[in-house]
Amino acid sequence: MTTKKWLLIVSSLFLLSSCNDSKTTTVEKEATSRVNQLPYYNDAFFTPHWFETANDSLKDFHKIPDYSFTNQLGATIDQNTFKDKIYITDFFFTTCPGICPQMTLSMTELQAEFADDADILLLSHSVTPDFDTPEILNNYADRNNVHPEKWHLVTGDKDQIYNLGRNYYFVEEDLGIKKDKDDFLHTENFVLIDKNKHIRGIYNGLNKSSVKQLIADVRTLQKEG
Repeated sequence: MTTKKWLLIVSSLFLLSSCNDSKTTTVEKEATSRVNQLPYYNDAFFTPHWFETANDSLKDFHKIPDYSFTNQLGATIDQNTFKDKIYITDFFFTTCPGICPQMTLSMTELQAEFADDADILLLSHSVTPDFDTPEILNNYADRNNVHPEKWHLVTGDKDQIYNLGRNYYFVEEDLGIKKDKDDFLHTENFVLIDKNKHIRGIYNGLNKSSVKQLIADVRTLQKEG
């Protein structure tokens, strides 16, 4: 073998090795780029607050209050249903022709992603509870392959649903505009709630990248224990 051919072989192996090292470095950076712990939120501006999980300040930090609704099977759903659970919540209505079908598709993806995680649940509130009876919700659930042990579609008192959505989950983006139950609640936002009823993230349910980020954040939240 000539010296020239030998040098070509060595150069090629070096370049191949360099490319592989470059790819490995990129993967390692991506794998370590996520935060180790998600922030906490307590207002509609979603300003992040950072606490250690055992911080005493969390005792008085914003939480989702107690509630009681009826799901698609006619069962009572309340805070005890989600005790020691992480859950993802949104607001929809069964006759929505616009954003709700896509939101439901995103929720269906989340349902599939966490199908084997018993500590992850989904909660969808109807914003037209007078129309969306348990029977109508159950028909909607059947059409959209909703698994009742994983995903609760709920109806109930309109005042309570709208108060939770606007004043506790902060799902609307019309900051500074005072609204009541006569002002329709319509939003594409998904909210991530931890096992202690704290808000840990808000995501656009119509955006695939945002939903992927939600999945990643759930995995991060699970590591908190």
